[in-house]
Amino acid sequence: MRIYDIIQKKRDNKQLNMQEIEFVINGYVNGEIEDYQMSAFLMAVYFNGMQDEECANFTKCMLNSGETMDLSEIKGIKVDKHSTGGVGDKTTLIVAPIVAACGAKVAKMSGRGLGHTGGTIDKLESISGVKLDLPKERFFEIVNKVGCCIVSQSGNLVPADKKIYALRDVTATVESMPLIASSIMSKKLASGADCILLDVKVGSGAFMKTKEDAINLSKIMVNIGEHCGKKVVAIITDMNEPLGNAIGNAIEVWEVCKVLKGEGPKDLNDICICLASNMLYLANKGTMEECEKMVLDSIKSGKALEKFKEMISEQGGNLEKFIDADNYNIDFKVKHEVFLGKNGYVSSMDTEKIGKAAMVLGAGRKKKEDKIDYSAGIMLNKKIGDKISGNECFAELYSSSLEKCLEAENILKEAVITSQNSVQEKKLIKAKVVADEVEIF
Repeated sequence: MRIYDIIQKKRDNKQLNMQEIEFVINGYVNGEIEDYQMSAFLMAVYFNGMQDEECANFTKCMLNSGETMDLSEIKGIKVDKHSTGGVGDKTTLIVAPIVAACGAKVAKMSGRGLGHTGGTIDKLESISGVKLDLPKERFFEIVNKVGCCIVSQSGNLVPADKKIYALRDVTATVESMPLIASSIMSKKLASGADCILLDVKVGSGAFMKTKEDAINLSKIMVNIGEHCGKKVVAIITDMNEPLGNAIGNAIEVWEVCKVLKGEGPKDLNDICICLASNMLYLANKGTMEECEKMVLDSIKSGKALEKFKEMISEQGGNLEKFIDADNYNIDFKVKHEVFLGKNGYVSSMDTEKIGKAAMVLGAGRKKKEDKIDYSAGIMLNKKIGDKISGNECFAELYSSSLEKCLEAENILKEAVITSQNSVQEKKLIKAKVVADEVEIF
């Protein structure tokens, strides 16, 4: 078997078999296939795509390139959740304790953020003392005791994806749907959960800009899960404005606690109720109606917040300063208010630009080596549809210097459009994708 022949076959839009895909993945990971040859292969996939079975086999080969997690030592059904990323997306930190409070198990491995989207691990690292690089035995112990635990991703999971993604990043092949789907699903499947909920973001702050693209990506990922014997559901959610009011790291942990106290912003609250209910449904905890009632009860009773406190405590951290603060006041050096100077209604936001403003403040990374200012961030006082006057504060910026705040202010103002007319409320939940079925909302 030769890589030349496989590249040619894919170039000519023919379906590869399992043996050919194994040859490509294993050869590249082992250094027997050169970067320039893999680049040609990836470009052929970019232009011609992959058939369902072909994409599932590609994912399986990536999955088998390294270690996989065996979660059998954790009692009960294990349910995982993955978001394709967005601005202000702190849903994992909310739904994990809710689901645990309702009797399912969440053993989650998460990553750090790069670019305008924040990573779950970065948010958790803003909590003093919290330990995220835990031995497997301790990880399992916490999940069995508390019901949920979130740790940093193991360096040995899916090495093929790390190597291939780095090449995709410099060869203009990142946007290929089969390659996106196989990258996401290989990591999720390697994490060992029994069932997976995918939160696929769509809009100006998401990788998928249209609902059609988000549905197509969801179908591919759900199909991969089915081929691999896993229950997978995808929920398509709106990212045409930041999720919640808080954008950053410590500031998002503060807002997580607000939601778990039943005091969070409506958009974030509603999406988390939807995600947590679907996770419980996947874990066979009841009908969708019964699962939603369990979710609402866990928040109202305080059990979900207690689970979050317990998880953080078991991992060495303390949430008290986040829970006790009515207003965000955690360790920032400079606070700067932004006024739009206009009367009317907030009609749209360029969410990606708002994420970049948060990055300028110090809340994100341009390069993997960049250090994060955990206290930096943005608090939005207005969202799409809200009425605003020129003398009302649109947002508060938090950073280590006024210079950063002024630069971020300019980006933020460019990102927000106002109108004299009121704006119709958008649906937060766009669609649900299960095997062989798409439900549009």
